[in-house]
Amino acid sequence: MLIRCGQCGGKLRRVHRTLFERFQYLAVYECRDCDTEAPVPRPSTYHLGPHCRCPRCGTLQLVRLKKRDRIDGMHHGFLNLVERLAGGRLIHCRLCRLQFYDRRVLASEAAAAEKQEAGSAKN
Repeated sequence: MLIRCGQCGGKLRRVHRTLFERFQYLAVYECRDCDTEAPVPRPSTYHLGPHCRCPRCGTLQLVRLKKRDRIDGMHHGFLNLVERLAGGRLIHCRLCRLQFYDRRVLASEAAAAEKQEAGSAKN
């Protein structure tokens, strides 16, 4: 698997992590051409933050479901159970087709709310 830089498209090489980066990232890559760093976050960091993220791939392209789909897989684990018991709603990842529970707001809903507030502030 060849990893490319997001800015210039050059090849990335893996670099050593500091002690604190070892807890936060799985790996850190650096571009050979433009010297920008591209860290790969740990999956546990997907459970932190203001917006809901897929626990498998980390994407923000998620939709809410009203009931469980029996075809797509369900994420099993302790954190998923805690989210369900804490009042989390059923979420579906569009990319990896995984279902899970989360109580945080979706990024698409937050962006729509900000756009609506900006529109009402102009008037």
